[in-house]
Amino acid sequence: MIFDTHAHYDDSAFDSDREALLSAMPAAGVTCIVNPGCDLPTSQKAVELARRYPHVYAAVGYHPENCAPYVPAHLDELRALASDPKVVAVGEIGLDYYWPENPPRDHQQAVFRAQLALAEQLDLPVIVHDREAHGDSLAIVREFPGVRGVFHCYSGSAEMAKELLKLGWYLGFDGPVTYKNNRKTAEVAALCPPDRMLLETDAPYLSPVPMRGTRNDSRNILYIARRIGEIKDLREEDVLRITFENALRFYGISREVL
Repeated sequence: MIFDTHAHYDDSAFDSDREALLSAMPAAGVTCIVNPGCDLPTSQKAVELARRYPHVYAAVGYHPENCAPYVPAHLDELRALASDPKVVAVGEIGLDYYWPENPPRDHQQAVFRAQLALAEQLDLPVIVHDREAHGDSLAIVREFPGVRGVFHCYSGSAEMAKELLKLGWYLGFDGPVTYKNNRKTAEVAALCPPDRMLLETDAPYLSPVPMRGTRNDSRNILYIARRIGEIKDLREEDVLRITFENALRFYGISREVL
């Protein structure tokens, strides 16, 4: 059984075959998918997809690249979306200092803090995007000790990973762990306890080897599990089983509803 903990099926890359692809996922062994929003419109789309497909769940939030329009009143809209039983997290939220055209850092940080506070109020986990903002991301999540979460597509140092693990956080691994030149992520995967790993695709992005350069989708989790197994000296099927259980626990999804 496969649990893709992070995929963007609301993305326009899936406009031509979204229904056929999502409908076929259970037969391909993909039991659960979490689709995070990146702003209010995509969060609404994520909820709509979750309502339509039993195996799809949603997260709602403002991505740091998309948070320029955010005003405090939008928290009420996110809170309303989060009341849907298929919403299992607040996300994708966080900080992104990579692109110079992104919203100002102080605005990103304010939006990040507001959404962490919302997650704490709602008792929901968070999905954190952290790109070239490792120090600030760690410092801000430390301000919210009551919030649990995952650093999606983890790209920080081994030292930061150890700190997050001490705080009870999870680490998300996707296509880059399969890239030969990505030694840092392999090092982090080696030190991360199996019960704190989540597997994800970030579809349609970050396709793993040997699918790199093509549109990504949840079936490619198998390649990520295989690489994690090589690093951890585990069988691929054991990696899939362990991370499936991790994801159910993290998102609070009961096996009874599957």
